[in-house]
Amino acid sequence: MNAMSLPTATHYPDPQAVEPVNRHTLAVIVDNEPGVLARIAGLFSGRGYNIESLTVSETEHERHVSRITIVTTGTNAILEQIKAQLGRLVPVHRVLDLTVQGNAIERELVLAKVDGKGEQRVEAMRLSSAFGARIVDATLTSFVFEMTGTTDEVERFISLMVAVGLVEVSRTGIAAMSRGAKGM
Repeated sequence: MNAMSLPTATHYPDPQAVEPVNRHTLAVIVDNEPGVLARIAGLFSGRGYNIESLTVSETEHERHVSRITIVTTGTNAILEQIKAQLGRLVPVHRVLDLTVQGNAIERELVLAKVDGKGEQRVEAMRLSSAFGARIVDATLTSFVFEMTGTTDEVERFISLMVAVGLVEVSRTGIAAMSRGAKGM
């Protein structure tokens, strides 16, 4: 039997196409009332969706409206589901996918406490300066630095500070906004 006459059928199913998982930043405008954040977090946890970053604050005091910025991951179908389900919640006014819009500005604030003396202390100050970090507290043996940047910049800053005595980190999560004159 030559290779041309071998059967091509197989007993194994065709491999399934795996849809890529994407990271999206969502801006959600909601009424600022008790329980809204819990309802949104419950929507995510109840369906097994993960929230990578979550920030919330009242943005319009007169109207009692807050902006929630959520960073999440999922396939395109899951992300569409998330947006649709968020949009159906009663206190939600608007859901905007900043990733789909493109060119969004994203920033994160980090406070990093570094403990060190001598050369470690000098190196921590040099590195913080290179990242544009400010010293917001200082003792004879420690600093607390404040740095704002993209998530990648914050990650790099933290990883370099580990080498010079990083002892504690606090991060705000992502604040994001679309570019241009048009608002939400």
